[in-house]
Amino acid sequence: MADAEFSAELHPLANPGYGKRSTPYQLPPSSTDFAHLPPREAAIAAYIDRLLDGSDISVKMLAKHLPYGQCALRTALTRITRTGHLRRGRECLDGLWITRTWWSRTARDDAWWAAFQRGDVPKQKPTRSRAYVLLAALGRTNSAMSLSHAECQALAPLVNEWFTRDATEDDVTRALTTGLPTPVHHPAALARKRLATKLPPEPIRRRDRPPLRLLECAKCGAPAYAHLLRDGECGPCHGESAPTAAPTATPPPNTRRTPVLPAARVRAHAAAIRAREGTHT
Repeated sequence: MADAEFSAELHPLANPGYGKRSTPYQLPPSSTDFAHLPPREAAIAAYIDRLLDGSDISVKMLAKHLPYGQCALRTALTRITRTGHLRRGRECLDGLWITRTWWSRTARDDAWWAAFQRGDVPKQKPTRSRAYVLLAALGRTNSAMSLSHAECQALAPLVNEWFTRDATEDDVTRALTTGLPTPVHHPAALARKRLATKLPPEPIRRRDRPPLRLLECAKCGAPAYAHLLRDGECGPCHGESAPTAAPTATPPPNTRRTPVLPAARVRAHAAAIRAREGTHT
């Protein structure tokens, strides 16, 4: 498929707070990231991976920008979910449940997603830090900001400070590559200055506790805890049979039961009540 048909430059963003959300501690991009997927799914996954965080990756929006129909896209996204790149769910913020779509270029297994739901993400960092990888890739975004290995290592702590303030890779890249002077004489000095002067404010955190999250079954959309999902699907959708009900146990001998009165005694009792009320049969 031609690259022009998969251009991510004009893909719209979702409403604030929604859309694609990249998970942390992903490996650097490579040409084999989605080689384990069928060709169509690999192309769609590569397209989503190139989109900015916050991009609208709903089926309807993807169908407007990719040469596939909504039915084909739903099938493809289900397969992408099964391989561990995508999860949809909900997250509780300030008492409100917000729909989320989490994306990971690095394929994750069910155990990793279960830890992610608990807010206990396994910190399996790549050999090169997240900050170093971003700085080394700046030259591909804007050639004027190409940095050396030593410069990337020296600037990485400043980028890490952005990450501690909830900035994304896209936030840092935009700050370092947009509105550049012409020409750029010292890219490392310019990067250092911008990282310092454009540093975001510290986020206001109301509680130091993990977020409340629920993931959804990729097939039926039912909310569930991640440890109950298999390849992103709930038990019934994954082909697991529901557990059979346990047989009713026989009550023990000392169990109290409501006594059963003889029929004659019941009739006599009813007749006495009617007599008191002046009613005769």
